[in-house]
Amino acid sequence: MENVKNLNKWANAHTYLPVDLLRIALGVFLFMKGIFFVTNIQYLHDLISPIDKFGGGMFLLHYIAPAHMIGGIMIVFGLLTRWAIGAQLPILLGAILVNFMGEMHSQNLLLAISVFIVCLFFFFYGSGKHSADYYFKMQQ
Repeated sequence: MENVKNLNKWANAHTYLPVDLLRIALGVFLFMKGIFFVTNIQYLHDLISPIDKFGGGMFLLHYIAPAHMIGGIMIVFGLLTRWAIGAQLPILLGAILVNFMGEMHSQNLLLAISVFIVCLFFFFYGSGKHSADYYFKMQQ
C-alpha cells in the first residue's frame, strides 16, 4: 500500500497537461467505441464469435459495450480511473486475442495493442492532477 501512495505522490508532482489530455482522449475513444458497439450489435457479435466457442458469448455482448461507455466517461473525468481501466483491460486483452483466434485484422490488432498499452500506463500512473480523483483527495 505504501508503494501505491508513493507512486501517487510522484505522479501528482510530475503531472503534465498532455498526459491528462491523453487520458481524456482515451476515455472519449472508449466511450465512442461503446456507442459504436451498441448501435452495431451484429458487428460486436461477429467480432467475439471466435471466443463464443468457449462459452459466455451472451455475457460478453452485455459486458463490452456498457463497460466501454461507463468506463470511458469515468476515465474522461478521472473518477476511479484505475478501477475503470481495470474493467477495460480484459476486454482489450480479448480484442488482441480475437485477432489470433479468428480472421486477422491488422488495423484492429494495432489499435487494440496501442489502447491496451495506454490503459496499462494509466493503470500504473493514475488519473493525474486534473481529475476528479485528485479533487476529491484534496478535499479531505
